Amino acid sequence: MPDRIAEHYERNAHAFDEARRQNFVEKGWLDRFLLGVPKGGNVLDLGCGAGEPIARYLIDRERQLTGVDVSERMIALARTRFARHHWIRADMRSLELETRFHGVIAWDSLFHLRPEEQAALLIKAADWLEPGGALLFNSGSALDESIGCQFGEELYHASLAPADYRALFAEHGLIEMAFAPHDEAAGGRAIWLARKRG
Repeated sequence: MPDRIAEHYERNAHAFDEARRQNFVEKGWLDRFLLGVPKGGNVLDLGCGAGEPIARYLIDRERQLTGVDVSERMIALARTRFARHHWIRADMRSLELETRFHGVIAWDSLFHLRPEEQAALLIKAADWLEPGGALLFNSGSALDESIGCQFGEELYHASLAPADYRALFAEHGLIEMAFAPHDEAAGGRAIWLARKRG
């Protein structure tokens, strides 16, 4: 099921983009994230979609964006909207980057990966971060795999247990700054904010 995610978002790119532009529940978390990202700093957005609303919000606040998404249609929209920033069509699971970033975001994207794939990507994210850099992502609130529904289609979600995320943080130089297991203001999401040890 996780391997069908690309097809799902490619089919529904415009419907997803329209829905996302009407739904900006993550603003408060982005503001907290930006406290650890200097103006002019580089941000990696994993699962960036078409760049709305997250990339636009960060770009408007003078950050440089590198967005990664598996959907060519999504990336094409982002390139059209924000041509001065860097957009990569890729599966985040196989992404290799030499660049270091002041911040990494995986909002509503990491949880489409299997638990072991999430762990592997978080290890990469820790390596991509500059010392002191910020990491923002959401997960489930417990170890789980489930099938949800979006645009009338089944959609895979998974999560590690909070203790597993914390163990990854400890092993790979990340410090937990905040964890909300069920943030009502953000649609009930479980949200993590961490930073790389300086």
